[in-house]
Amino acid sequence: MFSVRIHGRGGQGVVTAAELLSVAAHAGGRYAQAFPSFGSERTGAPVVAFCRVDDRPIRLREPVLRPDGLIVQDPTLLHQIDVFAGLEPAGYVLLNAAAPVADPGLPPGHFAVVPATELALTHLGRPVPNVALLGGFAALTGLVPIDAVVDAIRARFADRLADGNVAAARAAFDLVQADRPSGALR
Repeated sequence: MFSVRIHGRGGQGVVTAAELLSVAAHAGGRYAQAFPSFGSERTGAPVVAFCRVDDRPIRLREPVLRPDGLIVQDPTLLHQIDVFAGLEPAGYVLLNAAAPVADPGLPPGHFAVVPATELALTHLGRPVPNVALLGGFAALTGLVPIDAVVDAIRARFADRLADGNVAAARAAFDLVQADRPSGALR
């Protein structure tokens, strides 16, 4: 089982990102589940969502405490909470940031930085980094193919919004793919 924890803030599409990742995995013939963990937070408050992907039915229902992968949608959270808590030693981390960030000591090819907010602004006109990060995560881990991510986006959003999200996801995928050594999770 591959478990993903997504950190962000209310309004950044954290819950939608987990749902789209699970839809993409399911479209690839795998079992998946996605669920959020939040209370009555408001826009801008920290939010966490989870996704699990496996080749067998998933029976777990508790939050992901030992993730194999992390997606951090808001880099300011790095200074507020321990987003790396419980990360498996050979885990994968994708961080939304406009500038390079020091690798947290993961194996080569397990850490990437994507300017997802800028990609979203360019392709959508809105600073919502979630879908761009899914494209980058697909390239980083190989957990789901980019075409499955694109299909999940098209199933979720209306045409024009889907087109912008697809463009942002593909741009992030290409950025990570260009910097990626071989050996991604398959």
